[in-house]
Amino acid sequence: VRVSAKAVFSKYNIQPASSVNFGAIIKGTKKTQVVVLENKGMLHFKFRIHQTPKDAQALQRKSSKQGESGPLATKRPMGRRASAAPQGHLSLGVFTVSPCSGSIAPWGQQKITVECFSGQEGLFEEQIYFDIMCR
Repeated sequence: VRVSAKAVFSKYNIQPASSVNFGAIIKGTKKTQVVVLENKGMLHFKFRIHQTPKDAQALQRKSSKQGESGPLATKRPMGRRASAAPQGHLSLGVFTVSPCSGSIAPWGQQKITVECFSGQEGLFEEQIYFDIMCR
């Protein structure tokens, strides 16, 4: 009996790779941008989108000042399970991200909508991270 296996890592791509900038928008209007999460590997994976914890943002700023790269994501707690289908939305001040969890088949992709509704004047910024499970 012949037994074989191929060990691989999950591979993914996020476009745009850097920030999503809505630019200047008129107060009281809504603007939408799309982020694409692609599965570039041979394995199915699940993802979750979270708001970056405030302490992680502080660590990232501190590390950036020292010329080092800051943490991109924190580890998810054990025992939590993501749904197999895209679900829900994540509200972050004037921003709404949806879907904020899901599953992507090999060579598939998920379009993630980021909406900005500016109900008041000001400069708004939030940080999110993508948790790719089983990577």
